[in-house]
Amino acid sequence: MQHTFLQISNTSIFIAFILLLIALVPLALSIRSKHEERNSKIAVGIVIIAFILELVYFAFRWAATGHAPVSNLFEFIAMFSIMLIAGYLITYAYYKTKIFGLFAIPISLILLGYGSIFSTDVAPLIPALQSNWLFIHVTTVTLSYGILSMSAVAGFIYLLKIIPADEKSLRARMLEFLMWNIVVVFAFIISISVMRGIGYQNDFLYVDQSGNNAIAEYHLPSLINYNDAQAVNHLGDNQYEAADHFNLGISLPPIIKAHSLNTVVWSIILGTVLYGILRLGFRRRLYTVIKPLAKSADLNLMDDIGYRSVIIGYPLFALGGLFFAAIWAQEAWSRFWGWDPKETWAFITFMFYTIFLHLRLNRGYEGEKSAWLAVIGFLIILFNMIAINLIVAGLHSYA
Repeated sequence: MQHTFLQISNTSIFIAFILLLIALVPLALSIRSKHEERNSKIAVGIVIIAFILELVYFAFRWAATGHAPVSNLFEFIAMFSIMLIAGYLITYAYYKTKIFGLFAIPISLILLGYGSIFSTDVAPLIPALQSNWLFIHVTTVTLSYGILSMSAVAGFIYLLKIIPADEKSLRARMLEFLMWNIVVVFAFIISISVMRGIGYQNDFLYVDQSGNNAIAEYHLPSLINYNDAQAVNHLGDNQYEAADHFNLGISLPPIIKAHSLNTVVWSIILGTVLYGILRLGFRRRLYTVIKPLAKSADLNLMDDIGYRSVIIGYPLFALGGLFFAAIWAQEAWSRFWGWDPKETWAFITFMFYTIFLHLRLNRGYEGEKSAWLAVIGFLIILFNMIAINLIVAGLHSYA
């Protein structure tokens, strides 16, 4: 029964991914066609079906595992992606803005693609996760992420429209830097998918933070490794033999997840190369390539969506990311707060949006200034989800 439920769950989210991809076509046509209203309704209808299938994924995976499917990085990212689509549908219901989906849906697709490179295997919950607070905490946080992401989407559209294609300024360079980041993420997904597809894997034996032997799996050649790591081949049943794998020789202590940092470094290298190829191909800045999509955007509407998204998402994050998290930490580790890397970055995220609202309400940071803050806030969320989860070892490393 568990296997059947998992098959239904995996199939549902895969079909949802395809449908979201398809929905971009009528959504794009709704902006520049004679049948705007019809194409818009078709696109939103497809997105709603995809969202329902994502809920089916969630329900059947829960039934298969016996607990809320938010216990590992794949499940967390999938939940974030689902909540982002929920945020888009809520935004559309209120504002009926068609252009929003052309930016929100691709972000959700990128998240699903990113999450798919991590293990989807089902495993028993470790003791710290065996609590009802798992579902409460993670669901509230991902919902707040989904709503705050709408603020970043609105901000990005605002910046695309307001910054001229031929402008040579700091703000133009910063917008292009955002495009570079997007290309790096694409390179990360593609490179890992290809290397895993061809079966590339090098194993290294090292001593972790707790002094125990552990195995680090490398799906890209080792540029960065752990101190005194030894190359090994897996023989099965936890048996290994010495091997001769490529290793550049850069070594780090186990407080840093060297195998994850290695992937990030490769992503930056490959992403930069891909970015250079695209720049040569288009012969202009990448943001100018997609700038026409924001031509019909209403700047006042984008500013309003960005502000209202933060007004709703901020208290939700405070509730789930700090208050509920502290209660769970007390239950799991007998302390409300411990400055674990993940906890620290949650506090940084909370303070950033506190400052955002202060500047907006008391210092007149509206329009372009507000748009930049919204985009920076989303980058902070991504840094917390990607860099802190992947690179820095801590109590939340299982996530």
